[in-house]
Amino acid sequence: MDIEALRREAEAPETATAAQVEAAALDLAAAFVDDPLFNWFMRDDARRTAARERFFKVILKEAAFPDGRIRRPAGGGAAAVWIDSENLTGQPLHRELRALPMLFNATGAGRFGRLLALRKAMDATHPMARPHDYLWFLGVTPAAQGHGVGSRLLQAHTSELDARNRAGFLETATPRNVPLYQRFGFQVIAEYRPGADGPTCWAMWRDPAPVR
Repeated sequence: MDIEALRREAEAPETATAAQVEAAALDLAAAFVDDPLFNWFMRDDARRTAARERFFKVILKEAAFPDGRIRRPAGGGAAAVWIDSENLTGQPLHRELRALPMLFNATGAGRFGRLLALRKAMDATHPMARPHDYLWFLGVTPAAQGHGVGSRLLQAHTSELDARNRAGFLETATPRNVPLYQRFGFQVIAEYRPGADGPTCWAMWRDPAPVR
């Protein structure tokens, strides 16, 4: 993997086409292998890796691609999924029903309740009164982590948000990500746990910065 090329491409990411959605999903599945929140609600058996890959393939195909933007370096290796808040409400019933088998496969019978609790907590803390771009996922494959690729993807979009005078919102359950997002103008507006044994999650909001 050419890290320098990946860093350069992350500074000017491309918007994924339909043909690139699966590759972006696999990059995110690899990136989230140690994510505290995913490890809490995903099934805990030999099928976890395959279930996580299927989860991202379905999510990106059914929701992220039609309703938002998947931004990624030209050669892959990372992806950021942004959804307009205006597209987060009123999802068609048929789309939710199509996702149910995948979601149940992702959690297994024993952890499906955790996913429902997580969704309830996320809905309760997501500020919907003001239009914004929602950073649903941001991930870099393990081999490319620690080289500023994710920061460059984030910088590319927050610059666009400033130019459009538009706010941003995200959640993270990874403590080390909080100061990273704060460097890009996101501030913690809520802290919660989706269950008694669940990880701490931080909801973060970003007002647009003045364009100089």
